[in-house]
Amino acid sequence: MKRKIISAILLVCMTATIAAGCGSDEPVETVDLNSMTLEEIEAQAKEEGELASAAMPDTWANWGETWQEYTDTYGIEHVDTDMSSAEEISLFETEGTDATKDIGDVGQAFGPVAEEQDVTLPYKTSYWDSIPDWAKDDDGDWIIGYYGTMSVIVNNKIVKDTPTSFEDILNGDYMVAVGDVQAATQAQYAVLAAAIAYGGDESNIQPGLDYFRQIAEQGRLDLGEFTQARIEKGEVGVAFLWDFNALGYREQFVENNPDADFSVFIPSEASIQTGYATIINKYSKHPCAAALAREYILSDEGQINLAKGYATPIREDVELPEDVASKLLDDSQYANARMVEDQEAWDETAQTIGTLWQEEVVAYAQ
Repeated sequence: MKRKIISAILLVCMTATIAAGCGSDEPVETVDLNSMTLEEIEAQAKEEGELASAAMPDTWANWGETWQEYTDTYGIEHVDTDMSSAEEISLFETEGTDATKDIGDVGQAFGPVAEEQDVTLPYKTSYWDSIPDWAKDDDGDWIIGYYGTMSVIVNNKIVKDTPTSFEDILNGDYMVAVGDVQAATQAQYAVLAAAIAYGGDESNIQPGLDYFRQIAEQGRLDLGEFTQARIEKGEVGVAFLWDFNALGYREQFVENNPDADFSVFIPSEASIQTGYATIINKYSKHPCAAALAREYILSDEGQINLAKGYATPIREDVELPEDVASKLLDDSQYANARMVEDQEAWDETAQTIGTLWQEEVVAYAQ
């Protein structure tokens, strides 16, 4: 109760002002990161010496290499706790000035939500002009660092004729894995991609439900646990994943077994893309370390690291090394992929898609 009263009175986190320094523990106003020079931020970040992130684990989009380089470069120790976008925002709000996390990575739709919940600390970074307008908040409360495209990973040991489209998959004879549409954002976007391929959109998901119901009626919809291990073991023929996950899985499968044969493609009819944005906790105890992390993520080195993890960097002015670019899918694969065009409509659809999936798809599984 005492913490809530303090939070309501202050309306800001117990971090330092610029004059006091970002590392201060005094209960003063939130630091204005956008008024600081990069040199000031870096100096204070080193004094803070620590950074705790949420939902930025080593195995996702090559965060591991980014964090290692961040620590090596600035001497700042880093730890991460994995969680969903909604859990991040809830944690920031619930902990308030008792914050245990400084920065998080949330799905594109959750950036504005975090800002509306008043749990973000703005910071534009020195790369502001290189970020597309659609990928950032006006003040830097959230900035997209990379994005993914819905793709399909294929086990060529099981699938005789490698598909290249939704229609090919519909006409196949192998098991198809989508994931838990009731809970997983990735799975929900797979349904949206199918809907777009067959004439639907963010406000009309029915074509996507109809598509997967046909697969369910054929007895080909995999309802088992959606895991990397099951895909690797050959329990499904194809699985829907973000391209950076699918390509990362394929790399790991071949490392584990040189005889593994997996391919990845973007469905030719259509696909959907979405970004992931960093949010700095308004109540962060290490705000300058968080700002410096965002700075590094959007740097050339940080963007290349994300590409090494098969994510698409948000900055188009970053030239990828040939050895990195050669591992990505050809640009032609993305010809019919697009970003969400009506986020408000999709947010509304997402509230009911889990129930509709159970009623109109899973109920027909054989």
